[in-house]
Amino acid sequence: MSRNSYIQQNSDIHAAGGLVPMVVEQSARGERAYDIYSRLLKERIIFLVGPVEDYMANLVAAQLLFLEAENPDKDIHLYINSPGGSVTAGMSIYDTMQFIKPDVSTICIGQACSMGAFLLAGGAPGKRHCLPNSRMMIHQPLGGFQGQASDIDIHAKEILNIRHRLNSLLAHHTGQTLETIERDTERDNFMSAERATEYGLIDSVFSKRQMPA
Repeated sequence: MSRNSYIQQNSDIHAAGGLVPMVVEQSARGERAYDIYSRLLKERIIFLVGPVEDYMANLVAAQLLFLEAENPDKDIHLYINSPGGSVTAGMSIYDTMQFIKPDVSTICIGQACSMGAFLLAGGAPGKRHCLPNSRMMIHQPLGGFQGQASDIDIHAKEILNIRHRLNSLLAHHTGQTLETIERDTERDNFMSAERATEYGLIDSVFSKRQMPA
């Protein structure tokens, strides 16, 4: 762990690997191949998958800013499947979500834990969702530091400040009191889709896509 790193997930951070499917789009001008994520980006869909770290956060923030420039009045859909990760990286995504003009609708697929749950809750009010078998988890930030006593004291105070900031924002987005959030994030707190809805972490559970009549 780096000297100034505060994380919300205990696992190591690894880049996602594997093959990315390609799709071919035909038009009057011919054929064009896209990787699946680039094609979905055209539909204003962004995927946040895996541990939250700086490189991934920069990509997500860049896509949010690009879609705002494309159309500042049309919603953006952020699909989240993440165990959590770096608080600073996550906050760069969160701040960009709040900064841009379009509403960002968040949808949990699989899991949204730790910083993933925080970003899920940070979506536009009324537009935060999950699929039925998703799980959410909130807890306090984790951190580690070594060095001389005075530096350890400085970093201990900083992580307490970060905890208070995260709890205050989570209280704002869920409608819970700060005292409730502080109590409920003391340890790992897992929630089902139904429980997350009751808690205010999300607004609704999607079981089927709503098709136009």
